[in-house]
Amino acid sequence: MAKIERFEDIVAWQKARELVKEVYRVSNDGRFAKDYGLRDQLRRAAVSIMLNIAEGFARKTNKEFIQFLVIAHGSTAEVQSALYVALDQEYVSHEQFESLFKHADETSKLIMGFSNYLRKLKSS
Repeated sequence: MAKIERFEDIVAWQKARELVKEVYRVSNDGRFAKDYGLRDQLRRAAVSIMLNIAEGFARKTNKEFIQFLVIAHGSTAEVQSALYVALDQEYVSHEQFESLFKHADETSKLIMGFSNYLRKLKSS
């Protein structure tokens, strides 16, 4: 595995950044853009994923990094849950929902995989 020197090198952070871009794009349209509460909550949750990965990396200890990855993982679930609300309110199409949900799921798996890797390093 290549040495990670900056948080931008973390694949989970890169995937989270793509998710944020898509969340902002989708939530800028139509009635979704006017539902300020849901729109802003979904955006905050998506942004929280990348911010927590970056902050955890900056803490410089695996123990703290793992804790921030757990928080980022929780934010992916929050994004997915908010997407159900957007779907039920017909702010997003079924295809948009599936795409965003899958993207969040892939991000979540990367975060947990990285977290598990760090836990193994910590115990060895």
